[in-house]
Amino acid sequence: MQDRKNLLLITIITSLVMVGIFIGIHYVSLAMDDSREFITVGFVYDGDESTPYTANFIKAEKAVREKFGIRVHVIVKSNTHSSDGGEDAIRELVADGCDLIFTTSIGYGEAAKKCAGEFPAVQFCQATSMDANDDPVYENYHTFMGEIYEGRYISGVIAGMKLKEMIDEGVITVDQAKVGYVAAYPFAEVISGYTAFLLGVRSQVPEATMDVKYTYTWSSYNIEKNCAEELIARGCVILSQHSDTTGPAVACEEMFAEKAVYHVGYNQSMIDIAPTTSLISARINWEPYMVSACEAVLENKKIEKCVKGQVHGNDVGAGFDEGWVEMLELNSLVAAKGSDEKIEELKEEFRKGKIEVFKGDYTGVNPDDPNDTYDLNKGYKENSEHSAPTFHYVLQNVITIVE
Repeated sequence: MQDRKNLLLITIITSLVMVGIFIGIHYVSLAMDDSREFITVGFVYDGDESTPYTANFIKAEKAVREKFGIRVHVIVKSNTHSSDGGEDAIRELVADGCDLIFTTSIGYGEAAKKCAGEFPAVQFCQATSMDANDDPVYENYHTFMGEIYEGRYISGVIAGMKLKEMIDEGVITVDQAKVGYVAAYPFAEVISGYTAFLLGVRSQVPEATMDVKYTYTWSSYNIEKNCAEELIARGCVILSQHSDTTGPAVACEEMFAEKAVYHVGYNQSMIDIAPTTSLISARINWEPYMVSACEAVLENKKIEKCVKGQVHGNDVGAGFDEGWVEMLELNSLVAAKGSDEKIEELKEEFRKGKIEVFKGDYTGVNPDDPNDTYDLNKGYKENSEHSAPTFHYVLQNVITIVE
């Protein structure tokens, strides 16, 4: 009998010890789990859904809403033009209790970094800038961008295939193989983009040249359309753009009744706007970064530990390899035969790191310093140190800047 009592006592004590251990582990786990149930996330836009550039970010914002539901409360500041630095809008979002703020135009960079220094409890993620690792470095200030030159290059290849088709069919001669580019500013981001586009074109038609016309504004329908019309008048038969409205696409569509001229878009498909002239568009997909950044803040983890991409300190970028760059709908009724297969081939080669875009028998000249030149025979590795583009040399003899 005594043995049974002792056995029962031992069993009870053992059970209590096990319960105590379980409870202890549970509370230790709770103590170690710093995840948050809810966060507030702010978005600062220089436009709204009517402009392709901002609409592209809004797609990612919607993905955040769908992914997290009530766990993420979203506050949006639209049409906050970057000419004022965006500081007032950013401070309003901080006052509204935002834990994470996405600023989506390069013009917000200075204000975003300044506020990051003042509000260390808030995470600031600035798109298209490259100053996250510059002094002063703030652990709560981050930069990010998709490696869009990959999409620009493929867009150029598709334009080049169309150009070759036009030559083969006698629509134009080889010496008329000229493309145009409506460009916002002579910044590295823009120069890198139009250079990649032209090199894509020349992979199909080596004789092709390009005229570039700057708008000196990011978003003006009338200016962009006028620039496009001027490029068409100069003999450009395919136009692309790094500007924020549909003006160039409309200019091509309106001109088509008089002469064959085609368009390559950016940020959104423009086939509905220019059904007889639009070939294809490329865009940065901001969703992978923004969703991962929200997950990181919810889990109290460092953003760069949660985002899949090429990490450079507090900066992250990626291309087709991580789904950060996308080709949009191909206009099969207009594009040259074999374009769809070519797109898939090139995307796979980019994923495998087999394409070196910025290489060839070219000399580039820095538009701000004619004495600064670059020999592309040795190649230039874009995005090797920053998510934002750095190539800023205008190719001699093949690119003309139209004043």
